[in-house]
Formats: sequence, C-alpha cells, structure tokens
Amino acid sequence: MFKLNTNENKQEFENILKDILENSKVLKMKEYIQHYDTTLFDHCYNVAWITFKMCKLFHLDYVKATRASMLHDLFLYDWRVKSKKRSKWHAFKHPYVAMKTAEKEFKLSDKEKDIILKHMWPITIIPPKSLEGFCVTIADKYSAIYESFIHYQKSYIFKYSYVLWAILFFKINF
Repeated sequence: MFKLNTNENKQEFENILKDILENSKVLKMKEYIQHYDTTLFDHCYNVAWITFKMCKLFHLDYVKATRASMLHDLFLYDWRVKSKKRSKWHAFKHPYVAMKTAEKEFKLSDKEKDIILKHMWPITIIPPKSLEGFCVTIADKYSAIYESFIHYQKSYIFKYSYVLWAILFFKINF
C-alpha cells in the first residue's frame, strides 16, 4: 500500500520545490491574500502538496505537476482590489499572467505551461492537455473550497447554521 503522508514523501516534495520556494518573486506571494486568511503562497503550497500526492498515487508526472501547481497563481497583485486594468476579468486573465511571470523566473516545459494556463478550467474553456493538469485543477478547486470553509467555520453564523438546516430539514420532511 502506498503511504502519502510519510516524512520521505514530504522531503521529496520539498526537494522538488526547493528552487521555487527560495525564489524572491515566489516569496513575495506571502504578501498577498488569496482566499480570506490564506496567502497566495500558502494557497499555492497547499495545491502543490495535494497535486504531489494525487499524481504520485496515480503514477503521473508528479514532478512537473507539483512545480506547475506551486506557480499556478504567480501573479503579484491583490486581485480583490479593482482597477481598470484588471476589473472583473481576473479569473480569466490571471493564469496567463502567472505563466508569463513563472516563465521569466524558471525554465518551464510545455506541460508545465499548459497546467498553469488551464488550471482555471472550465472557466478557461479549453481543458488541460494532461491528466496532471486535471489533477492541478481539482487540487486548486478543493483547496479554495477548503480555505473558504476554514474561514467560515470560524464565524459565529456558521457555527450555528446547522440549527437552521435542521429546522428546515425537519419542517420539509415531517
């Protein structure tokens, strides 16, 4: 049986990302918030870890997928602050910005470029060309939902919303 959470796997994961995690532009991602209390850096790191485990489990190219997933949101601006340049098109445009920024900092394979460009599928309409790209897309969505859930779990309303759902459930079913 394949174990995903061993120290050996965590060390391999860190080794794959070593040069990326030491890059000044990547480290600058810690200054921007992605989802609620999660920084852009932490979000990408979470996505990379999930991708690493998924791709290893399915015997895919986990090295390229892990590296691309750490770079998938390498845009260095606060997307929540509206500007004429970004406006409402961030979701559509940021994969290209991230890929171009990553391309300036690292030598990327065609597969890594495609993964970064298509990680927002189905918003990007054209799906990823590889199974690794789909893994990054899934890991990205999962991570965004998880980060949002953790944020709202801390809120007072969320803690007691189960009461409302229980009342609605019993009212409808009984």
